[in-house]
Amino acid sequence: MIAIACACLAAWVWLVAGQGMFWRTDVRLPRKSAPEHWPDVAVVVPARDEAEVLGVSLPSLLAQSYPGRAEVFLVDDGSTDGTGDLAKALAERHGGLPLTVTSPGEPPAGWTGKLWAVRHGITLARESTGAEFLLLTDADIAHRPQSLRDLTAAACGGGLDMVSQMARLRVETGWERLIVPAFVYFFAQLYPFRWINRPRSRTAAAAGGCVLIRSCAVTAAGVPDTIRQSVIDDVALAKAVKRSGGTIWLGLADQVDSVRPYPGLGELWRMVARSAYAQLRHNPALLLGTVLGLALVYLVPPAAAIGGAAAGAWPLCALGLGAWALMAGSYLPMLRYYGQPWWLAPLLPYTAALYLGMTVDSAVQHYRGRGAAWKGRTYARPDTGA
Repeated sequence: MIAIACACLAAWVWLVAGQGMFWRTDVRLPRKSAPEHWPDVAVVVPARDEAEVLGVSLPSLLAQSYPGRAEVFLVDDGSTDGTGDLAKALAERHGGLPLTVTSPGEPPAGWTGKLWAVRHGITLARESTGAEFLLLTDADIAHRPQSLRDLTAAACGGGLDMVSQMARLRVETGWERLIVPAFVYFFAQLYPFRWINRPRSRTAAAAGGCVLIRSCAVTAAGVPDTIRQSVIDDVALAKAVKRSGGTIWLGLADQVDSVRPYPGLGELWRMVARSAYAQLRHNPALLLGTVLGLALVYLVPPAAAIGGAAAGAWPLCALGLGAWALMAGSYLPMLRYYGQPWWLAPLLPYTAALYLGMTVDSAVQHYRGRGAAWKGRTYARPDTGA
C-alpha cells in the first residue's frame, strides 16, 4: 500500500506540474482590436427537439451586436416538438439578424444526425451568403451581445482558423454543482488548453457548442464529410482542422452559456454515458486502463489517508493526504470559475467514482446495442456501418 500511495502522489505531482497546467482557468478569449474589415459570418444551429431551450438561446443569437453582415441558419433535424415553427415565431417577435429555418431530412447511413444537419446548414449558408466565417453553435447555447464580435476579432487578430469556447454550463441544482465543474476539469485534464493552442502540438479538441471557423478551413479539412460518423464531433473537427494545417484555439467562455438543465443525477449520467465509451474508441483494453487509472489517481488517495489514519499507519496516511491535497487544490480554480464553494474540492474523489460508473455503464449500454443514444437515435461503432 505504501508503494501504491507513493505512485499516487507522484502521479499528482506530475499532473499538476506537467500536464499543460490543465487546472488553471485563465485561458480566455484573446482580446483583439477590431479588424479593418468585418467579415461576413453565417451562424449554423443544428436543432433537434429543442423547444424547451430555444426561447432563451435563439433570441441571444438574433440580438448579436456585430458590425459586419451576419445571418442565422437554424437546421431543424427532424424535430417533433415544433422547434422549427418556434424558431420562426421567435424571429418575428424579436427581430435582429436574418433567420432561415431549414430541414435536411433524415441522415443517410454513415452519418450522425447532428453532422448531417451541420453539413446541410454549411452548404446552404455558403450558397446564400458566401460567408468567410461560420459560427457553429448548439441550440442550447446562449450568447451575450458581444460574443460574435469578440470571437471574430480574436480569429482575425490572431490569424486563427478556428476559435472555440467551452460554454459555461448550468450549475443550479445540487447534482449540477457536484458533477458539472468536474466535467470541464476532466476534459481539460484530457485535453490541456495550452497544448491545444500550440500550433505544433498534436493535441486537438474543441467545444462543439461554440466554434467559429473559417470557410476555407472547412474546405481544407473536408469537414464535416471526413468526420461524418463521429459521435464526439467537436474533438474530431478540431483534429481534422489541425491535421490539415489549420491553427486552432480553445478556452473557457465568459460570454457563452449553456441553458440546458440537468436537474438530476439521471440526466447528468446519461449526458456523460452516451459518449464515454466512444471517447475510448470502443476498446475494452482502454476501458480497463481508464477504470484502473481513475481508481489509482482519484480513489486511492482518500482511501490511503483515511485507512492509514484508522490503522495508525501514519506514513501511508501522509502520502494519501498529500495526493488528496494536490487533487483538491488543482480543482479549486474550476470551482471558483463556476462560483462554487471550496468544500466541494475534497469531494472530487466521490465525483470521480460517479464518472467511473458512467464510463462502465457507457460500455455496457454499447454492448447491449444502446450506446451513444441521443434523442431517439442510437449510433453504433463506425466500422459496423450502422
